[in-house]
Amino acid sequence: MKIYATPISVLAWFELNGRPQPIRMKLDDKEVKIEQVISMEEEKIAGNWMLLFKCQSEINRELKRFELKYELNTCKWLLWKM
Repeated sequence: MKIYATPISVLAWFELNGRPQPIRMKLDDKEVKIEQVISMEEEKIAGNWMLLFKCQSEINRELKRFELKYELNTCKWLLWKM
């Protein structure tokens, strides 16, 4: 997997405890449905708490795995690896 670390737009719903669940993301002006969230972990990088989502989706007719990060302090999403 290649590290991208680029900000992206994500559509997500939030559980009652405040945890986001990503549903769709915009990638290269195309909307991609997140088919499966494989795992979710919490991590602290440089004092910032982040949630790491390991996901998979069909992109360009290929099943691909990727990682999304959600920064809790700023509420921003990053496409971390693909």
